[in-house]
Amino acid sequence: MHSDAASSDDVVGPEGMEKFCEDIGVEPENVVMLVLAWKLDAQNMGYFTLQEWLKGMGALQCDTTEKLRNSLEYLRSVLNESTHFKLIYRYAFDFAREKDQRSLDINTAKCMLGLLLGKTWPLFPVFNQFLEQSKYKVINKDQWCNVLEFSRTINLDLSNYDEDGAWPVLLDEFVEWYKDRQS
Repeated sequence: MHSDAASSDDVVGPEGMEKFCEDIGVEPENVVMLVLAWKLDAQNMGYFTLQEWLKGMGALQCDTTEKLRNSLEYLRSVLNESTHFKLIYRYAFDFAREKDQRSLDINTAKCMLGLLLGKTWPLFPVFNQFLEQSKYKVINKDQWCNVLEFSRTINLDLSNYDEDGAWPVLLDEFVEWYKDRQS
């Protein structure tokens, strides 16, 4: 038996989320769901509270599933605006981490980075490989924010990477690893 979306404590959980995604025709792991969560200012991945939902849907002016379905293109387009993208990127870190942890588990981080940078940062696949073979178990917020800066400012051949710059060790190690593999 499926629990009703508006359960006793007014939270839509993973089951309700799945149905909700079905209703609007979006895969749960689609990046547009992250933009929606950001718009709702949702605190926990996989859950929307009634309050978040009502406030967010009011702001989006969506009071029906159909209106929301029609807003998906708009929500996707938000990602193309670099200031918004940066806000969503930063939001994703806090949204996806376990609330008792200050860092993001490496597997969650890889999924989130894939969602956010996978299509736009040509070096993402190699960066992902680097993370897979690295000793890192978690990513902290500073590293997380720096990966975005790196993806935006460093040439694909890494020619403008300054090893004496203020980059976290994680990125120094990535650059070194990548260059070793190139030579």
